[in-house]
Amino acid sequence: MANAKFDITGIGNAIVDTLAQTDDDVLAREGLNKGGMMLVDEARANALYNAMGQTTVISGGSGANTIVGAASFGAKTAFIGKVKDDAAGQEFTHDIRAIGVHFTTPPAKDGAATARCLVFVTPDGERTMNTFLGACQALNANDVDPALIRDSAITYLEGYLWDPPAAKEAFIKAADIAHAAGRQVALTLSDSFCVDRYRAEFLKLMRDKKVDIVFANQHELRSLYETADFDTAVTAFRNEGVLGVVTRSELGSIVVTRDETKSVPAFPIEKLVDTTGAGDLFAAGFLAGLTMGKDLADCARLGALAAAEVIQHVGARPQVNLGNLARQNGLLP
Repeated sequence: MANAKFDITGIGNAIVDTLAQTDDDVLAREGLNKGGMMLVDEARANALYNAMGQTTVISGGSGANTIVGAASFGAKTAFIGKVKDDAAGQEFTHDIRAIGVHFTTPPAKDGAATARCLVFVTPDGERTMNTFLGACQALNANDVDPALIRDSAITYLEGYLWDPPAAKEAFIKAADIAHAAGRQVALTLSDSFCVDRYRAEFLKLMRDKKVDIVFANQHELRSLYETADFDTAVTAFRNEGVLGVVTRSELGSIVVTRDETKSVPAFPIEKLVDTTGAGDLFAAGFLAGLTMGKDLADCARLGALAAAEVIQHVGARPQVNLGNLARQNGLLP
């Protein structure tokens, strides 16, 4: 997009993911709500970690995963998120910079440890997440670099960030700076439980024109409008006047504007391993396509490709160069 130093800057929770393959009995024993995301304190995080068995540790965080995915497509990206100056924080910083993402948010010197998300993956590929937000909650408006936001074609907000109050101020500041500079602002609703907590506030963000592009999955969309009927939710979404993008797992996705609805199929996969990051990577492909000037259906195809790649292995970040993968599949020149 014209005159932008960065294509996409994400603002989100800087989290290190700890994943373990498990079964439904473990979820039941630990009282976990399958498929959801729960916020936990440090003591609960430690207890769950001890119940996990063999683990894989990978830098994560929903918004950070999206930004890393977009960078893998060749987009120029940056990220704003808070870690502590500890081993996990240093690992997160190394990982995000290694793929070429601009990341300069100062780490916290004291306070809570770097955030971590304990992810229980069942044999059906469903992930159940327990997040200790830790240092993420220290993110505040002072961490938003106005020049960075002005220099970014799209500022992307992770809905999970709506939990810590100071982070809300950071996002509103970023949205206002972006719009004053003629830029776009995107929001992902993140999780249906997150929508349950902040439904009125998310609707207000759309209606106050703080956000231009909204990503949701079918469960989040139904939760947003408190209806069991998907078509009813889509109609309500269309009336918000945003660019709406709704993922539907194996049913693919739909792109909703005031004027039209485009339906794009899911990309075929060989084996579902772990759905962690599917929505994050879909957003990565879609936003990367948007900054390349692709039409909305092609943006959704790039999103579907990225989601298909990430759900065929453990972890929420791509294991191949997504730009090359898109070229191999005829989606990029």
